[in-house]
Amino acid sequence: MFLDLFVPFFIGLAGSLHCLGMCGPLVMAYSLHLRPDHAVPPGAAASCWGKGIAHHAAFHLGRILTYGFLGALAAGVAVRTAQEFLTHHAWDHDGLLDALQRRVVERHLPVPGQPAPDEPGVIGLIDETGVVKKGDKTPGVQRQYCGAVGKVENCVVSVHLAVRHGSFLAMLDSDLYLPDESWDRDRDRRAAAHIPDTIAYRPKWMIALEQVDRAAGNGVRFDWLTFDEGFGGKPEFLRQLDARGLHYVCEVPRSFRCWPTPPKYKSLQAPFAAKRVDNAARHGRPFVTQPWQSVRLARQTCEPQTWKVRSAPVRLQDEDGKPTTRTYWLIVAVNLETEETKYFVSNAPAKTNLLVLLKVAFSRWSVEHAFRLAKSEIGFGHYEGRSWKGLLRHMILCQLVLLFLAEQTDRLRGEKPGPDAGADGAGVEPDLPAVAAASALRV
Repeated sequence: MFLDLFVPFFIGLAGSLHCLGMCGPLVMAYSLHLRPDHAVPPGAAASCWGKGIAHHAAFHLGRILTYGFLGALAAGVAVRTAQEFLTHHAWDHDGLLDALQRRVVERHLPVPGQPAPDEPGVIGLIDETGVVKKGDKTPGVQRQYCGAVGKVENCVVSVHLAVRHGSFLAMLDSDLYLPDESWDRDRDRRAAAHIPDTIAYRPKWMIALEQVDRAAGNGVRFDWLTFDEGFGGKPEFLRQLDARGLHYVCEVPRSFRCWPTPPKYKSLQAPFAAKRVDNAARHGRPFVTQPWQSVRLARQTCEPQTWKVRSAPVRLQDEDGKPTTRTYWLIVAVNLETEETKYFVSNAPAKTNLLVLLKVAFSRWSVEHAFRLAKSEIGFGHYEGRSWKGLLRHMILCQLVLLFLAEQTDRLRGEKPGPDAGADGAGVEPDLPAVAAASALRV
């Protein structure tokens, strides 16, 4: 098992947590998480990085240079060892990611089959996140829309796939979005960041599709996929998911087009063209003839929200711009408090329970919650190197830390009836339990 190679990493993580008085049992937790029966080159580097992560989680020191500095002090190795571990040392980060995905399948996901009635089952969550950066050396950095701050900013953007089943949540994959003109076509910048020639510009939806395929290759079976309008607004992405037999519930922009009723003629002329979903939901015959339904949806860190919803079958545009032969769901949801309106499209069977589709659609906030935890508790956004490989490895190790801490916190909760300073209660370290909250979600 490739995860065995990272025993020193977990020794460093657990040892630092023990020294900080945060979670005493974690000192030996690595022996439960992995089998410590393999030598690990470079062990000091892995241990160093793990110790640095633990110190960051405790004190929010905020830079990956801090990982190297604090970890080196704790491990008695050179300060730059952690950076060398991420950038230069020979270890199979792709193999580590595959092993992480297989571990999630083996320990946390059900045997593929029919989910319980009225429950969504295993949900794949696709989203992107941005991290603001200064300068122009970090791989992928440019002025582009950054969802973290809600505006165009100098940042790097990454695409992620997470999985949710009941209260369990884990990050399965992360990849850097490489802008076309400013990076993919700039040979000097590519060379400086050591970006392989095999890595080319890919639209975000294509990155997400590759992540879904990789997870499937490692045994992940999704009952549903969900994603926001940045991905839902790409018809080719939806067609590719259809071709794979994958069910999705996705948000789409109001400009997304469909036919609420079959056109009289299959013509591209304006009277017979597809309609915007906002117009279809407002004026389309299938919508105006049915009443609104009220649905109350719980959230993890905020008060529950009440939405009024209604839905109808529609036809989408095929690759030739003509109506599809099959129908899809179009769901319109209006927040009763804020009057925010969302539009969702799904390829679910016609007899699917509408409440299940809404649970899937509104589960997407959980991956945003995980992003906040990764950035605030794990240091996900604090990579300051200039290497493409180093950045990818940093993201993979952050996924591994989130999974490790969530598993161990769940284990400690199971052993002790009440919180204490050594597990997840208020005390010496009040922030670390938030990491485990990523795997304690409600719908």
